[in-house]
Amino acid sequence: MADRLLSVVESAERLGVGERFIRRLVSERRIRYIKVGKHIRIADGVLAAYIEERTVEPVRARRARYGRAA
Repeated sequence: MADRLLSVVESAERLGVGERFIRRLVSERRIRYIKVGKHIRIADGVLAAYIEERTVEPVRARRARYGRAA
């Protein structure tokens, strides 16, 4: 099944960012997009991949062992 094509506005809503940010990603060619006439569409899978690539895993810090006797 093909991915759903999202408009710039729908893509911005999905990522929780402004429309201007999506347009900047497109203009800088930092995200794959499809041009249909003068309209820009972004596949849902492309946004999922964009999110996955930029997900940062937390680092578990070692806790200091305060209060222990020597």
